[in-house]
Amino acid sequence: MIEGLRRGKPAFLASVTNANEAGIALEGGADIIDCKDPAAGALGALPLATVRNIVAQVDGRASVSATVGDLLSDPEVMTAAAIAMAETGVDVVKIGFFGEEDPRAAISALGNACSHSTKLVAVLMADRAPDFTVLEALRDARFAGVMLDTADKAAGSLTTVLPLRQLGEFLRIARAHDLFAGLAGSLRERDIAVLTPLEPDMLGFRGALCTAGRKGSIEADCVIAVRRAMDNARFANVAPETSVA
Repeated sequence: MIEGLRRGKPAFLASVTNANEAGIALEGGADIIDCKDPAAGALGALPLATVRNIVAQVDGRASVSATVGDLLSDPEVMTAAAIAMAETGVDVVKIGFFGEEDPRAAISALGNACSHSTKLVAVLMADRAPDFTVLEALRDARFAGVMLDTADKAAGSLTTVLPLRQLGEFLRIARAHDLFAGLAGSLRERDIAVLTPLEPDMLGFRGALCTAGRKGSIEADCVIAVRRAMDNARFANVAPETSVA
């Protein structure tokens, strides 16, 4: 499980591109600060120096995660990228698997090289026919968690790519394998009330935090609106206590 979640489930992950955006996200109520370059792909990696600056800006006030880029499932390439990113001081390193190759060899190598020193989270692509059977391999490799995201950000929100039934099945399998489970992929504010009853551990946002799209800059008002919507959905999802006569 990712530590430092301040408000319970689902946690609010905000993807940022620099230390200034990290400060805005923190002030607006994000629980997890995610380092990512949206101009470099679905899981574009930021320069290591930029990630270090973000870690310094957050200064332990929230968990910090970082992506390693849109890489092929090559054990050596992925392991080297994960080790380098872990050395920036982030709490979580996110590794995307895009469905072109069997990821199991890379998953095993990553677990052997990195899981003892940093938390690893796999990212599967909902629009690339994700294979949920690899969650067993993630557990065996001591990954901390797994997320569903989308590779093609023009394809619409995660909720339009996969039906809620399949999203719920993903979360169920992740929980059965003791994996932290998150949902992301062009999520909008309106998706929060739909996804919260599925009880994901985390919901991730970028485009919803920017008035000019995911490659624009994070706006404080947008972050606050998502935080408010998440709080409202979480409280609405809590069943009232049964009164006793």
